[in-house]
Amino acid sequence: MTTWWCEHAWLGGDTVAERVAISVADGTITAVEAGVEAPAGAHRLAGLVVPGLANAHSHAFHRALRSRTQRDRGSFWTWRDLMYRAAGRLDPDGYRRLSAAVYAEMALAGITSVGEFHYLHHGVGGAPYADPNEMGHALIAGAADAGIRLTLLDTCYLSAGVDGAPLASGTQQRFGDGSGDRWAERVEALHGQVTADHVIVGAALHSVRGVPLEHMPAVVEWAVAHDAPLHVHSSEQTAEVDQCLAVHGATPTALLRDAGVLGPRTTAVHATHLTDEDLADLDRTATGVCFCPTTERDLGDGIGPAAQLLGGRGPFSLGSDSHAVVDLFEEARATELDERLARRERGIIPAARLLEAATRDGALALGWADAGSLRVGARADLVAVDLRSPRTAGGGATVENVVFAASAADVTDVIVDGRAVVSDRRHHAVADVGGALAEAISALMAEPAR
Repeated sequence: MTTWWCEHAWLGGDTVAERVAISVADGTITAVEAGVEAPAGAHRLAGLVVPGLANAHSHAFHRALRSRTQRDRGSFWTWRDLMYRAAGRLDPDGYRRLSAAVYAEMALAGITSVGEFHYLHHGVGGAPYADPNEMGHALIAGAADAGIRLTLLDTCYLSAGVDGAPLASGTQQRFGDGSGDRWAERVEALHGQVTADHVIVGAALHSVRGVPLEHMPAVVEWAVAHDAPLHVHSSEQTAEVDQCLAVHGATPTALLRDAGVLGPRTTAVHATHLTDEDLADLDRTATGVCFCPTTERDLGDGIGPAAQLLGGRGPFSLGSDSHAVVDLFEEARATELDERLARRERGIIPAARLLEAATRDGALALGWADAGSLRVGARADLVAVDLRSPRTAGGGATVENVVFAASAADVTDVIVDGRAVVSDRRHHAVADVGGALAEAISALMAEPAR
């Protein structure tokens, strides 16, 4: 048994406990005692310890786009062109190197589990690899290299528009399996291959643009049969909503409702542009939502109805999506600050609720129901946040200081399933995370020789 002694720890609610001893055996918390001195041989964690953060929505290869899409005003669609360029070049070896570096960056930021929305399945031109799941295995290996848990949300992506237009020639061909049934056959094989305890194989529908209505049931049925998380991009942009209304006479949420997609295992990612009926459908079905505020701001998509959704029955999680930044504290406070801008008032969502979204709710959305809190029986994921940095100094050991002042740079130590992955701001397995990122991204995005 190992004991971690925390100077301060957030055990839930609005308050912070002092001098907390957390005992761990086989990766699970076996005891939590507050107000005690450090036992002999205990590992000490300074600052404020919070549960591991859960990044509920990631596209690992989008990390290569950071700062490259900020010139010439660019729209979502010009951003997508550069994303396709990166997607068109990746191979399994490069994907493993890039994802390992990206997930190591997440570990440094206190993220202990990530949901990878994975649709880059096949080789150039759409030809399957010898193992049709080779790209998924590359992501699984990358997460193992970085020491964090992975929910691989294997994504069905079959069409290029709400009207069911076929995937375009070129990079889009790498995404498609031809039908929902063929997607399910491939993912069933992947599910049978994965035995690692740091991985959950989940499912995803790319969007109402990416999966025609008649192919959705195969994905839903696979997720139900395996009690797996099911995620879907939904209502990210007004153009998507308008197109769905024009083709189907329904909003994306209503279309997903009628297709049987909504429900407690489902997470609607973005959920930015919702009607009152959409909000009622999400609440009635206990469907979760995942906001990615920095990406939604970066792409100019809009501000979603966070306050209404936080009051719903489903979990409210957070993601870094395109990795414009990798910082779940920023995603949490952005959820509140965007609401302040939209409403022109303050104090709408309490800091503790935002931290729950970044921890407990994110873990639930990814299928790790035993993670996201510091309690007996939970996975031993601990994240220590520096309270004496230039950002947090003077703010005290409070939830508000962590949510509204701290950044990823203030994470000092990260324990995942009882194993130290980051100590004193250094990743144990990836000695130079910045160097690993630079090398992987430079190789991917280099201009071709003339």
